[in-house]
Amino acid sequence: MLLSERFTVDDLHPIDIVENVAESHAWQFDRVADDQIAMAVEGQWRTYSITLAWSGYDETLRLICAFEMEPPMERLPQVFDTLNLVNDKCWTGAFTYWRDQRLMAFRYGLVLAGGQIVVPEQIDQLIVSAVTASERFYPAFQLVAWGGHAPEDAMGVAISETYGRA
Repeated sequence: MLLSERFTVDDLHPIDIVENVAESHAWQFDRVADDQIAMAVEGQWRTYSITLAWSGYDETLRLICAFEMEPPMERLPQVFDTLNLVNDKCWTGAFTYWRDQRLMAFRYGLVLAGGQIVVPEQIDQLIVSAVTASERFYPAFQLVAWGGHAPEDAMGVAISETYGRA
């Protein structure tokens, strides 16, 4: 049975659908508010903290997939150069580094303007894509931050997509 077959017209709040997707995957989650959910998704390299929030004002479902990263201060310029190279390879979403929180974050906004309805398969793909991008580029970030590699050299480990399960 498709995930979308579990819902009726009354179940259309995006975060309700996200919660059901999380339950179907047995991901740990916490419904932070009516319009926000946080979950933990296990990857190959680490567990990713994923937050999805619905903004009725601009009709956007925002996803943030974050992981801790504490590069030495002297390596931050190289990390930022790596971010630019990584973002050039991302079809959807983009990475940013939040220095104060010491987090690398992949962000994506799904615009549902005009009363559009999100389906579970979209949410599932959104989360899987965020984890896949994080898994793909995590080694490059680590090589630059801790291995002393040049950003261009570190990107060599991210040439091909990571396949596995999220």
